[in-house]
Formats: sequence, C-alpha cells, structure tokens
Amino acid sequence: MSTPYWIYVAELADVQAREVMPVSTDGHDLALYSVEGRVYCTANACTHGDAWLSEGFLIGQEIECPLHQGRFDVATGEPTCEPVCDAVRTYPIRIEDGRVFVELS
Repeated sequence: MSTPYWIYVAELADVQAREVMPVSTDGHDLALYSVEGRVYCTANACTHGDAWLSEGFLIGQEIECPLHQGRFDVATGEPTCEPVCDAVRTYPIRIEDGRVFVELS
C-alpha cells in the first residue's frame, strides 16, 4: 500500500468562484468542483470521449461532458447518464487554511 501523497492544487476561494476548475499538477490533469460548499476532485478526462470535463456543465452534483453530454457524479465518479459507462477516477480532498490539497497516491 502506498503512502498518501497530498499536493496543493488551488485556493478554496478560487474553486468556489468558478464551480469547475481545471488543474494540472504532478502529471495529473484534474477537475475541481464546488458543490454546495463542498469541494470534489476527479480526473479531468471523460472516460467516453476525448473531452475535458472541466469544460462541461456542472448540474447539481453532476458534471456533464461537453462532447457527448454524458454525466458523472462528482462525489463518486459513477456515470449517471448515457453514453458514459465507465466511472471517472475521483481523488480525496483536504482543505487547510483556505488551501485545497488532493491526494495523489
């Protein structure tokens, strides 16, 4: 089992102001989401097509892919609407002193 590796990715205020925010760090393309005061993180690439989820539309707790309109639950990564079938990877979030950290282990 690998050791947790937390990395700073954004200021909390920046995520809250944008609702969906792309982040590239340490070889990972991520998308951060602000939903009702909580922050979530998924891989940024849609599992169905070649599209960035951060360019999609946040509808409640679901991100809609801008290419084929499939949706994922940002908390679980599970698909909620066709044509997507495979879940998108999610990452644990930690917030300290107004800063957002993601676990990349």
